[in-house]
Amino acid sequence: MSRAEDKVFGILGTVAAVPARAIEPVMSWLQRTLGMKKLPWVFLAPNITIIAVFSLLPVLINVVYSMTGGESLYPSQRHFVGLFNYETLLSCDNYLDPSTCTRDLFWRAVFNSLVFVPTQVAVMIGVALVTAIALNRQIRARGFFRGIFFFPVMLSPVVVAMTWVWLLQRDGALNGILGSLGFEQVSWLTDSARAFKWSVFVTVWAHMGFYMVILLAGLQSIPADIYEAAKMDRASPWRVFYRITLPLLKPVLLVVFILAVIRSVQTFDEIYVLTGGGPGSATKLMVHYIFETGFAVMPRNYGLAAAASLLLGIVLFAFTALQMKISRGGRHD
Repeated sequence: MSRAEDKVFGILGTVAAVPARAIEPVMSWLQRTLGMKKLPWVFLAPNITIIAVFSLLPVLINVVYSMTGGESLYPSQRHFVGLFNYETLLSCDNYLDPSTCTRDLFWRAVFNSLVFVPTQVAVMIGVALVTAIALNRQIRARGFFRGIFFFPVMLSPVVVAMTWVWLLQRDGALNGILGSLGFEQVSWLTDSARAFKWSVFVTVWAHMGFYMVILLAGLQSIPADIYEAAKMDRASPWRVFYRITLPLLKPVLLVVFILAVIRSVQTFDEIYVLTGGGPGSATKLMVHYIFETGFAVMPRNYGLAAAASLLLGIVLFAFTALQMKISRGGRHD
């Protein structure tokens, strides 16, 4: 290192030391007053405060709203109804038939989510895993393809949905291509089955790159010596994947699975712009129902929306806890 560089780093070090020296008396006083064991809480306090104000407090407010009724937004103008909102949501003569429920749209959203989430997560992880394995190989323009697959993740969900609306609407680009080739136009977004499939496809296309990157990092953490030993033993590619790659990738797959499920359950933006929950209620999911009940439909029912969101949160928390327990049990064995 040259003398000029030494001078520059010396000046930078001196400048950086100024604020440290300024707070040194305060930190010394805190250390003497609180002791070393309690001092870490001083550094944790700002983060704890932020989490409490912006995460825990909204949850508590949501719990309060779920036990109140009325159309007013102000808590002081809302009357206490206890568990009435929960009873309303869960009131059904036959839980397998949403039309017999007091809030049939809630249960249609539940059933749609029960189909959408497993389908979307399975396709998402499958495509992300195959893509990560392919891009982990020594292929030409590997960095370029990694960027291409990750690019949709950087786009706004609204931009993604608007792009696909432009392609799939009745007079959109895809029907224009079909028409120019002599085929009939297809109702991609106004047919229930097609709209649901396109909803899965668009959400997978938009978010797959994020999970691909996580899986790619997991693949690169597997020692190359193991694959070289398997190659010397003339193991088939499928056997290498099943016996080496998959077992060593299980911790990463668990993280990807939990993140994908939580993200899938919370899907809103893309489907709201793409289909608006339609046709009818064919693509209406839980978050869409909560938004509609609390903000889009008059009269606005904040209590019912809060109760629905808490039920969704409880289910997600229980699911995540179960997955973590299964994971720990598997590692223990």
